[in-house]
Amino acid sequence: MTDVHCHLAALPTKTNGCLLSKRMRKSAITHLIAWAEGLPLDDAEAANARYLERLSAELGRSKTVKKAVLLAMDGVYDASGRLDESKTDFLIANDCVLNAAKANPAFLPGVSINPSRRDAVEEAERCADAGAVLVKVLPNAQCFDPSESRFRALYKTMAKRNLAFLSHVGFEFSLIGQDQSVGDPARLRIALEEGVTVIAAHGCSTGLFVWEKYLGTMKELIARYPNFYVDTSALTLPNRVGALWRLSRMPEFNKRFLFGTDYPLPVFGWGKSTGRDNRFDRQTDVLSAHGLPPAVDFADLPR
Repeated sequence: MTDVHCHLAALPTKTNGCLLSKRMRKSAITHLIAWAEGLPLDDAEAANARYLERLSAELGRSKTVKKAVLLAMDGVYDASGRLDESKTDFLIANDCVLNAAKANPAFLPGVSINPSRRDAVEEAERCADAGAVLVKVLPNAQCFDPSESRFRALYKTMAKRNLAFLSHVGFEFSLIGQDQSVGDPARLRIALEEGVTVIAAHGCSTGLFVWEKYLGTMKELIARYPNFYVDTSALTLPNRVGALWRLSRMPEFNKRFLFGTDYPLPVFGWGKSTGRDNRFDRQTDVLSAHGLPPAVDFADLPR
């Protein structure tokens, strides 16, 4: 089985093309991940190597998950399509995931391309040639609206090059930007119409626990578009577990759910875990116990 939602974490070095704002470096989530993963924030090269080593080892020990789509993270772009570093909290360069995938066949490269960048089509072509399998975006923080018609050229290219489109759904609070309206899965229709395999992240949940206004949209998109899928990443987190409980009562949609963890974030059991300490296996166990066993694998999608 493939984990379709697994993040690469990397601190900036002189050569890797990554960015991390001062605000993000000081943030609680950065320090929490560094502490949990044993990453020295004062030694970027060592931290980056250790993160990949730990991820590789945990994935290698998994009994259920054998491959993971390793995700990059693009930045914010200005009106001219140039990177705006002042509005970018962090950037994980596409070459980082492409290189990691070359070094470890268990990783599939999931690049990130903000459609607002002036070379978006060219970057999609370049990454497809290098083996990328999907494009990951977080519109709320990357400050763009996926439904804008000017992005059709990129979507046409992605469809032609068999690049799936994995988009964050719901609210986002950790990063700057935060136009929460663009976390609506309805904004993904234009990509679906262009024939792109679209994956809505986080079970189409809002991330607000009790308010799940997007599940109706999810049902509509599943009914209308055979190329629409939903991943199960982060559904055991406290702010999204409400969606997990609701989705567990919708077994008719299981064939459109793709397995994801949102690694390196933790996996909570909610009384259903088997006690396994491997995050990939624990996510599998908890989802299955709640009636959401992985029914289709990313590798088997018609692309």
